[in-house]
Parts: sequence; C-alpha cells; structure tokens
Amino acid sequence: MKLADVLDELGMSRAAFYRMRARGQSPKCLKLPNGQLRFRRADFEKWLNDLEEEPTC
Repeated sequence: MKLADVLDELGMSRAAFYRMRARGQSPKCLKLPNGQLRFRRADFEKWLNDLEEEPTC
C-alpha cells in the first residue's frame, strides 16, 4: 500500500501520520530507495487490530 492509501483509510493528514511515526506509533513500513514508504496490507491490518481495545463490561 502507498502512504496515500494508508492516510485515506485512517482519515488522517500526512503531517499527523509523520508525527505518529516519529513517536513510534505507526504501522510497520518499508522505505524504498527513492524515500517513499510502502506498507504491507497484513502489517497494516495487524496494527489496526492491535489498536482495538477490549470492551470492559
């Protein structure tokens, strides 16, 4: 996935994503030789699932 795809799914700006990434809170990504980021769908979905909180009832 391209960064734009990830941002679209998260509904977040590029700046907000990079702040989150700087804090070590972003999904695992690969940095291409040209500097662009790519995300594996499985890594992205795992990261999203890990963010979900267990309901406390």
